Amino acid sequence: MTEHLLKILIVGDGNVGKSSFVNRYVSGQFNRTYKMTVGVDFAVKLLNWSDEEKVRLQLWDIAGQERFISMTRIYYKGAVGCIVMFDISSSSSFLSCRHWKQDLDHKAMLPNGDSIPCILLANKCDLTERAVSADTIDRFSRANGFFTWMEASVKENKNIGEAMRRLVQEILSVHLKPSQPPPEGSVFPQPDSEFNTDPGRSCC
Repeated sequence: MTEHLLKILIVGDGNVGKSSFVNRYVSGQFNRTYKMTVGVDFAVKLLNWSDEEKVRLQLWDIAGQERFISMTRIYYKGAVGCIVMFDISSSSSFLSCRHWKQDLDHKAMLPNGDSIPCILLANKCDLTERAVSADTIDRFSRANGFFTWMEASVKENKNIGEAMRRLVQEILSVHLKPSQPPPEGSVFPQPDSEFNTDPGRSCC
């Protein structure tokens, strides 16, 4: 039995649901209130990936507050994959995804120099108010080097396990692929004009 040890980062602005995501994925539980992450929190989950393989995930929940960003190079070291998360009802958290992806591309690389695989996760899709359209997210995801994006709801347990499955699958398969050049440039994400930047929401 082969066991893979994978360090995975969970990044994004504060209050988008990162800690709730990790708790839902690891323990299957959802709590409406969480204390703000200070620096980084850790969790571990063991997957029986196949008859021949186990995958041990180290999940690093990185604080989204700006005062912790200077420490990200230390937190990112050794990571092989990442979830960049935003709140689909918050245009400001979506706008920040470009910064998070650039930070990852500069500080978190595979041994061959390629960027680590990243999935863009639009959390809180259970809410009726949306600040960003699916088309906008899709264009931004492809332009900025995410291998895919998904909508998710930690509250309703929608696409939590599937998002992690897709990320682990990409991480394991990337070692079999030839090195590829980075995507050409990147674009600024733009919120849909009919919605204004929200003043912030509680984590869920």
